[in-house]
Amino acid sequence: MLTPGPDHPITIVPATCRWRAAFAGHVIADSARALVLAEAGRGPVVYFPREDVAMEYMSRTDRSTHCPYKGDATYYTVLMDGRFAENAVWSYEAPFPAMEAIGSHLAFYPDKVEVYDVDDAAVNPHHRAGGPETPAALDAAVLHTDSGAGASQREHWKATAETPANNDAGPR
Repeated sequence: MLTPGPDHPITIVPATCRWRAAFAGHVIADSARALVLAEAGRGPVVYFPREDVAMEYMSRTDRSTHCPYKGDATYYTVLMDGRFAENAVWSYEAPFPAMEAIGSHLAFYPDKVEVYDVDDAAVNPHHRAGGPETPAALDAAVLHTDSGAGASQREHWKATAETPANNDAGPR
């Protein structure tokens, strides 16, 4: 186990904006709580909290790798709409102590999954306006829509009104 230092700096900071990951035209991760890891000699990597990732589209694989600074990585394949990206996602589920912040987070290979930042005000205008903390209604609607597999991407919303019974036998 090696510890990051002046010869090999690694920093982990909270993202300053909202991040998303999309595959096959569908949002599979959406977080305002992502972390950005910058490692010497590599570009920054966005790590999403596991609870902000649609894990139902992930299948853990047998692949594993070892980083002397972070620990052992596990991999996932993304499967959606009959398309798949093998080993496109990785996670350090039990990282070394210096990297514990990325535990329970996942990262995506950008050549397999689109990772992009989102203007939070555009999808949740009350967030920055100082209004009450409200869910991002637009995002909830987007993630609730059909994933293309005939099922919504999130649990169904509870009904807010009862539908009256239709007692006639045909169209009007």
